[in-house]
Amino acid sequence: MPLRTREAVVAGQFYPASAQKLRAQIGSFVDKNTPKSPTLACILPHAGYIYSGRVAAETVSRIELKEKIILLGPNHTGEGEPFSIMTEGAWQTPLGDIRVDALLANKILNNSRNLAQDSLAHINEHSLEVELPILQYFKSDFTIVPIAFLSDDLMRLKAIGREIAGAVKDEFSANSMMLLASSDMTHYEPEKIAREKDGLAISAILELDEDKLMEVIRKIGITMCGYAPVIVMLSAAKALGAKKAQLVKYQTSAEETKDTASVVGYAGIIIN
Repeated sequence: MPLRTREAVVAGQFYPASAQKLRAQIGSFVDKNTPKSPTLACILPHAGYIYSGRVAAETVSRIELKEKIILLGPNHTGEGEPFSIMTEGAWQTPLGDIRVDALLANKILNNSRNLAQDSLAHINEHSLEVELPILQYFKSDFTIVPIAFLSDDLMRLKAIGREIAGAVKDEFSANSMMLLASSDMTHYEPEKIAREKDGLAISAILELDEDKLMEVIRKIGITMCGYAPVIVMLSAAKALGAKKAQLVKYQTSAEETKDTASVVGYAGIIIN
């Protein structure tokens, strides 16, 4: 049976379970003076808000959010299908439920030789849930298509990106939807090394080069947990006409912990 309501499993851990406290925390991160612009795709981090919330919120502060958001995230749990799309139901957060866009999700599924309809991959996975309250802070009414990835098969990841683009090209032309890839950067290395490694990965992303991204990740061992969804996003975005990318903000967990011996990196990037 498909999952009808996907409960918020990390409320009270990664972000406050109280709607009032949640809005207040996100509001403290928001850049209220920056202009918003239409955006084809973005990359946001997905750690606890005290660590990565400012990067995510400042990035979304610059985006005119669309009515439909295709969410691409890594599967940390190992549960479910390797390429898992949820095609119906709703996702719960302290700020309200968000409906899965069944029509759009099934359109993408039917155009793909790789994706499988699967809820199990999403039940306990935090990488997409953490993005939702930040999106809700800026826009109360939108639908989502959640997709999780548990594979590093570069050719299939790029193919899924093209399949997504092929399925939604007409609606993207109508300016009604966007892509969001969820990823943290280097994990648990000294800050100097993390910044150097992340700089190379970010450079490949800013060049819109998913092949280069995978090459540098493998060559120097970058522990970027969401490279698979980022590769899918880049492949789809280019097929939809993306020409440029901009790094909005990068920081590490040391900003909060003051521990530079072992950090996690976070980047917010916009693609147009």
